[in-house]
Amino acid sequence: MKIKKYLVAAITAAFTFSAQADEGMWLLQLMKQQNSIDMMKKQGLKLEADDLYNPNGVSLKDAVGIFGGGCTGEIISPEGLILTNHHCGYSSIQQHSSVEHDYLTDGFWAKSRAEELPTPGLKFRFVHRITDITDLINSRIRAGEVNEYEAMTVPFLNKVAKEELEKSDLKGKPGIEVRALPFYAGNKYYLFYYKVYNDVRMVAAPPSSVGKFGGETDNWMWPRHTGDFSMFRIYADKNGEPAEYSTENVPLKTPKFFPISLKGLNEGDYAMIMGFPGSTERYLTQSEVRQRMTAINQAMIDMRTVYLDVLKKYMRQSDKTRIQYATKFAGSSNYWKNSIGMNKAIVDNNVLETKAEQEKRFAAFAQGNPEYEGVVDKIDALVEKMTPALRRTEYIYEALNGAIEFGCPPALMDKMKQAIETKNDSLFQATKKQLETMYDDIYNKDYDPEVDRAVAKAILPALAKALTPEELPVFYQTIEKEYKGNYDAYVDDLFDTSILGSRDNFDKFLKKPSVKAIDHDMATAYSRAKLEAIKTAATERGKFSQELNLLHKAYIRGLGEMKQSVPSYPDANFTIRLTYGNVKSYNPKDGVHYKYFTTTNGILEKEDPENPEFTVPAKLKELILKKDFGRYAMEDGTMPVCFLTTNDITGGNSGSPVIDGEGRLIGCAFDGNWESLSGDISFDNSLQRCIALDIRYMLFILDKLGGCSHLINEMNIVE
Repeated sequence: MKIKKYLVAAITAAFTFSAQADEGMWLLQLMKQQNSIDMMKKQGLKLEADDLYNPNGVSLKDAVGIFGGGCTGEIISPEGLILTNHHCGYSSIQQHSSVEHDYLTDGFWAKSRAEELPTPGLKFRFVHRITDITDLINSRIRAGEVNEYEAMTVPFLNKVAKEELEKSDLKGKPGIEVRALPFYAGNKYYLFYYKVYNDVRMVAAPPSSVGKFGGETDNWMWPRHTGDFSMFRIYADKNGEPAEYSTENVPLKTPKFFPISLKGLNEGDYAMIMGFPGSTERYLTQSEVRQRMTAINQAMIDMRTVYLDVLKKYMRQSDKTRIQYATKFAGSSNYWKNSIGMNKAIVDNNVLETKAEQEKRFAAFAQGNPEYEGVVDKIDALVEKMTPALRRTEYIYEALNGAIEFGCPPALMDKMKQAIETKNDSLFQATKKQLETMYDDIYNKDYDPEVDRAVAKAILPALAKALTPEELPVFYQTIEKEYKGNYDAYVDDLFDTSILGSRDNFDKFLKKPSVKAIDHDMATAYSRAKLEAIKTAATERGKFSQELNLLHKAYIRGLGEMKQSVPSYPDANFTIRLTYGNVKSYNPKDGVHYKYFTTTNGILEKEDPENPEFTVPAKLKELILKKDFGRYAMEDGTMPVCFLTTNDITGGNSGSPVIDGEGRLIGCAFDGNWESLSGDISFDNSLQRCIALDIRYMLFILDKLGGCSHLINEMNIVE
């Protein structure tokens, strides 16, 4: 179906928002059509549209990129220096850490280029070009090459992206990746060309007592006192092109980087964020929000509570285990707490009631229009049918894929059986090599089988309580029949006797491989049952996907027509977006006021030497007590740490630059506030806040605690 002219009008119409409406993750490529630049100027922007995004020249867009697999980073010097969050760089810091070199605890400060650490696997992606391919996709739909649903699927869009790259002038250029994506639920399509650099080196990271100060207690909370930053550097070949790591590579000469402002912040100051928000679901119906709460969020809460409790126990007992599981714990706990907060905020902020009111208005708008009439009712009916399968999928996946790491891929073992039965030596050798790789993947430096065993003993009974016996994988029948319901005994046998259970077991099997050993292998049977249970539930849920996606496409198109005079923005999908707002305090509840910034005074107020989340490094404490803040302090001599803005952000925006009206860096976004964790579903103008690290605190830590004046000197700092 062609995009309606009404949706195009909704996308390109002029703003009619009041100045307080900071909702919106706006597409850079539509700024001029939507006249958003005018609204930004009313709030304090001093730049022009081409300064932010210029498809034919250099702009601020060229100083922002995707850091790793799920964060944003910005360039802060002409030598390819990247600033991002500590929690974004956390897995890289952990990758370089050991008991002997515990950079998580002690921090890392490269005092020269020679000390910057190559970080295999870490990439930085710049957006090189954005192309509207809506007409191309719609022409293929009209020609019958693909239907509306298939046009939104990854395989088809990957095919289109590959074809377009083949026709492009960028074909064969180093580091170019291309990705096609649907927007507005398939009512618009864009093609993104990325330039990818994969020689990225670790430069600086504060100790976790700074970068994670407050830990899980303060996560998603305000007031905040976390120095959440880390630094990396992009290296390239002598021509500035992406290249594999080499000692011959040099720091990338970037065409654009952010100057840094020491001017300071006041309530109401303009603030703009450019980054890569991961995912929002602002166009869900009321029934889908309930589904999110009960089927997705609750599964994450229930299963991760069990998993994280086990990890906490073992991480407290051993520095080696703490380092091994630091990244896994941080990644799991972040959205565990987010799910708790989201479910609470949905209720507290009357999100269900807001959705119901929107659906009531939509029903009135749709009356007599067959394209939209009954769309929400049809969505609700599908949601009711698919929720049990979705809930089952989420619980099983969280427990058996997200928590337990051990297993043995049945498809690989089936190939080994075939090789043994047919006496096919070439197949045997190839499969043997794959199994050896699998073994090495399991028993890597960040895995402890005894921790995984303890997780399994805790999570299997927890999953049994969450689901009915009929919903559980079939290996639960083995536990009941052969182990009399004794989960510990089953888990011990699983880990002790399986082919991949130990090096001895694995070597013994390879010396004398047999079909019988495979048929009796517990890990293979366990993994087969797990995968079959997930596949069955996913297939059942998938029966409704096509119809549901097409209904959403119509629903979002209709919502666009309902508010033609107001431009709409698509849900986040980890593509570059711009959001603008202001520095602003807020009132979370009656009688409580949160000011818009925190200072180092709060670090000392929170200090608790007995709690690892609130320990303060001795040197930092000394600097604070002496007020040795240098030129980074505020006019009254105090040192700012974090601040609040009204910018619309979500996961993926972590590490995004917070920019003032003149295009200068004033902060680094790293979190949202507890009271508005329903924001991914429904934005609340009065409560939604972005928590950002004040750039002055970053510079203070880098200079005074890290002793990295050479990094300060390569930046363009505006007093």
